[in-house]
Amino acid sequence: MLSYKFRLYPNGEREERLLETLELCRQTYNCFLAEWNGKGKVPSRFELQAQLPRLKAEKPELRKVYSKVLQMVLYQLYSNLRALSELKKNGRKVGRLRFKGKGWFKTFVYNQSGFKLIRTGKKFDLLHLSKIGDIPIRVHRPVEGRIKQVIVKRHNSGKWFACVCVEKEGEPIEKEPKKAIGIDVGVKHFLTDSDGRQIENPRFYEKTLEKVRVLQHWLSRKKKGSKNWEKQRIRLAKAYEKLVNQRNDFLHKLSRFYVNNYDVICVEKLNVRNMVRNHNLAQKILDASWADFLQLLEYKAEGAGVRVVKVNPRGTSEGLSYENSMRDWISACRIKMRGWNSPDLPAEIEPLRELIQVPASSIIEAGSPFPQGGVVHTFSQSKIHRVERVSFL
Repeated sequence: MLSYKFRLYPNGEREERLLETLELCRQTYNCFLAEWNGKGKVPSRFELQAQLPRLKAEKPELRKVYSKVLQMVLYQLYSNLRALSELKKNGRKVGRLRFKGKGWFKTFVYNQSGFKLIRTGKKFDLLHLSKIGDIPIRVHRPVEGRIKQVIVKRHNSGKWFACVCVEKEGEPIEKEPKKAIGIDVGVKHFLTDSDGRQIENPRFYEKTLEKVRVLQHWLSRKKKGSKNWEKQRIRLAKAYEKLVNQRNDFLHKLSRFYVNNYDVICVEKLNVRNMVRNHNLAQKILDASWADFLQLLEYKAEGAGVRVVKVNPRGTSEGLSYENSMRDWISACRIKMRGWNSPDLPAEIEPLRELIQVPASSIIEAGSPFPQGGVVHTFSQSKIHRVERVSFL
C-alpha cells in the first residue's frame, strides 16, 4: 500500500458538510464508547456494526454520513478497545479510553467505495465524496495504482487534506547489490556517511522556537474561545505546520538521494524511545527526527528494490578518540562493514583525507547533498595517520 497526500480546497458549503461529517463521526464514536468503555469483554467489529441501524433510527441526522464512513469509525473504536485489552493482558496499568471532545476528532475514512478522483486536466482536479459532493483537489503528482481508500483530514490550521491510499500491482523490483553505503546519524551533524559526506543538522525546531514562544505567549493572553483567541490559535498552528513541512521536505529529499544512488544502505538499529530519556539531549534528538528519516528510507527503498540493513549500534564508536567529524566517519564505515559483508571490502579502509561539509540549504534547494557551495574541511596529517591504523572489523 502507498499513500499520497493532496491538499483540498472546499468552498463554504462543502466545508460545512465536511465539518458536519466530522461532528457526527465524533458523536457516533462517543456513543458506542459510552456503551462499551470499562467492560471486560471487547465486542467484535461486526457486533458493533450490527448496532448502527438502531443508532440511525434514534438519530436520523446520521443518514447524512456515508455508511462506510460510520463503519470505519466503529472499526477505529474496536481497534482502540482491543489494543487497551492487550495492554492489560501484558500487565500494563491502563485506564479507560477518553471521549473525543469537540474539535478533537480530525479524520474520517472512505474505505473501498464512496469516492472518485475526477481528472479535469486543469490546475485543480475534483474529489467526489458521497453525501458531501465534489471538492477541488490539487493532485501535484501522478497517482500510480488502484485507489482503495481515502482519508480526509483537517489540520489545526484549518486546512483540509486527502490521503489517497493505493495498491500497486506488479512484482517487487529486485536489484543486484553493487554499491553500498554506511550512515551514522548524530546531533551535531545530521548524518555522516562512509563516502565522506557530512550533512548539516538543519535544527528547524531550534530556529522556530523563539517565534513559537511569542505566539504562545500572545495566545495565553486571549480569552479562550473568543474570536481573537481562535485567530491567534490558527497563527500558532500554522507556525507548527510550517516547521513540520520544512522538516519533512528535508527528510524526503535526503532519503530519496540515498535510495536513488545506492543499492544497499546500512544504518544503525536505534531505539529512539529509550534515547530520549536523556533529558539533556531529548529535544535535539526529537528535532533531528532520526526515526522518521529511517522510516522514509525503508519505504522508498522497498519500492526501488534497494536494501536497508539495520545493524547493532554497539561498538561502532568504540575506541575512537579523534575529532568528532572523523569519528563519525569511522563509525559510518564500521556500520557499512557490518551491514554489507562483501568479500570485496578489505579489513582496512583507505583513510579519508577530507570530509565534505554539506549545508542543509543545498539539500532543501537542490534536493541533493552534493558539494555544490559546500565547505571542504581537511584534517591534519597527524590525525590522518592515526586513522590509517584503525581496523573496521
